[in-house]
Amino acid sequence: MDEKLKIKLSIADRIYPLTVELSQEEGLRSASKKIDLMIKQFEENYAVRDKQDVLAMCALQFASQLEQKQISNSIDGKETIERIKKINNLLISYLDTRGAAELAEGN
Repeated sequence: MDEKLKIKLSIADRIYPLTVELSQEEGLRSASKKIDLMIKQFEENYAVRDKQDVLAMCALQFASQLEQKQISNSIDGKETIERIKKINNLLISYLDTRGAAELAEGN
């Protein structure tokens, strides 16, 4: 059973108290730091006055990264399946040829 832990995360100059599984703490703290870093970058590079706009851009950035990874993984999975099918067909062809050769030698 995972142990619950009470933590406080700071995001966009606001404190968020959370009760999380011990195994989630590191990931949540890392995500919080990445969000704050991205907020800082948006504020430095764009004339954004409203934190809501900056947070929306951060959410969009992270969501698009996740979507792109899922698309890439899907494509990689399809390519892997196609490669396996080709290898399987080569093996079947080889075994069929070898089996026929052995039958010819036996007769």
